Amino acid sequence: MSDDVQDGFVRVRLDLSYDGKDFSGWAKQAQGQRTVQGEIEDALRTVTRSKETYELTVAGRTDAGVHARGQVAHVDLPAELWDEHRDKLLRRLAGRLSHDVRVWKVEEAPAGFNARFSAVWRRYAYRVTDNPGGVDPLLRGHVLWHDWALDVDAMNEAATALVGEHDFAAYCKKREGATTIRTLQVLRWERRDDGILEATVKADAFCHNMVRSLVGALLFVGDGHRPVDWPGKVLAAGVRDSAVHVVRPHGLTLEEVGYPEDALLAARSREARNKRSLPGAGGGCC
Repeated sequence: MSDDVQDGFVRVRLDLSYDGKDFSGWAKQAQGQRTVQGEIEDALRTVTRSKETYELTVAGRTDAGVHARGQVAHVDLPAELWDEHRDKLLRRLAGRLSHDVRVWKVEEAPAGFNARFSAVWRRYAYRVTDNPGGVDPLLRGHVLWHDWALDVDAMNEAATALVGEHDFAAYCKKREGATTIRTLQVLRWERRDDGILEATVKADAFCHNMVRSLVGALLFVGDGHRPVDWPGKVLAAGVRDSAVHVVRPHGLTLEEVGYPEDALLAARSREARNKRSLPGAGGGCC
């Protein structure tokens, strides 16, 4: 499969952020719910006075209620349309988009760039407070309240068994034909100066509900309801465990997406399309 752009078109990269509270996730839906993709595509069509809707491809398809600070997408636009609007497109989008979604940068993408397949990692943060008084009202849309004291050291010890390349079937909502093998590069908790616990979760890619399931398992360790070795045992079992709680989406934010240097973009895109399997396993998000 090639990432060559159709003749007469230009691939444009968009860097954006959004508050997920009032969106039914990133992806357009048949029932017409409000989505980030739909909002931006409608705005693009309006500000460029186009009859056609040009479809966005995104680095990470976030679920309903999940936020993004460093989301990346691309869109292929007719070269004439891009030339006409490129200098004013960012400001016009700012005037058209709702205040809970912002596009920060619009630029011609380098050759071989694909917002989804060229990415080498995605970094999420999940934020929790165990303050017995609850969540700061000014942060309530971005921080989960956990009504038990949490042991950060125990959570980090439990997380070590989850880092690396594994089949995360036990922590993912299965999708037909999709692999659940992922390389989890970082899973680490820290308590900030304001008392909020922040998980950094970084991987080459994520399967459906993976981050929120991992967080849910580690919270059970942190509050003493499960032993430190329990998340690793769940992973090794390879099947969904009803005891793994998928935490609420509002504590989750896509913080950053990483890409290789321009010369490696096309190769990375081809590699990412290959369905992975673990050594010794047969064939074969978030």
